[in-house]
Amino acid sequence: MAFDNDKNTIERDETHEMISSEKVDGTVVYNRDGERLGTIHHFMVGKRDGRVRHAVLSFGGLFGMGERYHPLPWDVLTYDTEKGGYVVDLDKDRLEGAPSYERDQEPAFDRAYNEQIFGYYGVAY
Repeated sequence: MAFDNDKNTIERDETHEMISSEKVDGTVVYNRDGERLGTIHHFMVGKRDGRVRHAVLSFGGLFGMGERYHPLPWDVLTYDTEKGGYVVDLDKDRLEGAPSYERDQEPAFDRAYNEQIFGYYGVAY
């Protein structure tokens, strides 16, 4: 069966409750106003419990120059099938002030850093 667009292919290939990490990487993230903020670069998974803790958003820059990575608590993202991407309730100004890092300077993602991230977005850690 052929589909006319990627959105239908994604919906067909997904289960109701799960998605392959392969399909999350590169997915667009929008704010509630429909403004494109960036894309999911990768996500961080707990080694022991397997839970996704953060979706790391690639934001800013041009052709990989000046790009920053912003870990977002997974629970602040909502998938929108109409947009074919994730929606998060924040604007660019708030995102620019969020905990972030540059390429090749990934933080330790220890308890203190995780608490900083979750606290910034008002989510319990």
